[in-house]
Amino acid sequence: MFSPLMRHRGVTFITAALGTAVFWFAGLPLPFLFGPMNACLIVALAGAKMVGFGQVSVAARTILGVAVGTSITPEVIGELPQMVGSVALIPIYVILIGVIGVPFFHKICKFDPVTSYYAAMPGGLQDMIIFGQEAGANPRILSLIHATRVLVVVTLAPILLTSLYGVSLSNPIGQPASELPLGELGLMVVAAFVGWKGGERIGLFGASILGPMIVSALLTMMGVFHSRPPAEAILTAQFFIGMGIGVHYVGVTLRELRQVVVSGLGFMLVLAALAAVFAEAVTLLGFAPPVDAFLAFAPGGQAEMTVLAIVVGADLGFVIAHHLTRIVLVILGAPIVSRMLRPKPPD
Repeated sequence: MFSPLMRHRGVTFITAALGTAVFWFAGLPLPFLFGPMNACLIVALAGAKMVGFGQVSVAARTILGVAVGTSITPEVIGELPQMVGSVALIPIYVILIGVIGVPFFHKICKFDPVTSYYAAMPGGLQDMIIFGQEAGANPRILSLIHATRVLVVVTLAPILLTSLYGVSLSNPIGQPASELPLGELGLMVVAAFVGWKGGERIGLFGASILGPMIVSALLTMMGVFHSRPPAEAILTAQFFIGMGIGVHYVGVTLRELRQVVVSGLGFMLVLAALAAVFAEAVTLLGFAPPVDAFLAFAPGGQAEMTVLAIVVGADLGFVIAHHLTRIVLVILGAPIVSRMLRPKPPD
């Protein structure tokens, strides 16, 4: 009656929904993000067959793009010159990650050079897997390394934010849909779709987030949008993002856990130390408050960091500007470095 794909997706959705319910009733933080993520992770490691939701999950990310875009007001644009100092540190940050990370994965973890490079680079999870596969890297290793990176950052960042910085994770993420004008909600849907598909058509990296962000930012600057997407939409985005992180561990073997995932955890110590140094430098230099600096240099995914920035009330424009710069540098440098690392054909 149902195809295997539909059954596997049904298992995924039910698992994620149960995880959300457990976190919600237990009063745990970010239940729509951590509930699906942890439930799917546990069930995946237990050997269950689960499948992500493909384009539905991608569409959910457009909500975050609109959320960021509607936060880019004329006041935020006026603050851009103040970001130059901290944004200028991003290239140094990325270079140091590569200088330490590539030898770590190649010499210690025994990955091939191309896989080592793409495993070390803190770009988008999907971007690094796609670019790495095209360059001849091992896509399974890349998937597990980057899923582990995002999982660790998303898990530890809220703990550090609450314990070290004393912030709350209860900042309002948006108004209820019932309180927003119906016309504005409809335009947000249009902005999300046009930005996403238009971005894909012109080859924009991270089109599902950046395209809607650009379109909604323009509409915000024009005075069309006056609020973020409704709370229900942002919770939906959290749900699919959390689910997607957990599903990346489907089919992982004990050997992969010992070798690949442990390697990813080891490298996270390096990334955490570098991020802490740069965030502290930005704070001491007076470029940004501690929480904004922490989120700007945390080596997580753009979507996940957007969610955390929203729930702690951080400066979304500042945080996203730094993550965009990092991802642009990684993506632009990837083809050049991969050609340098690729073995030369015999004469």
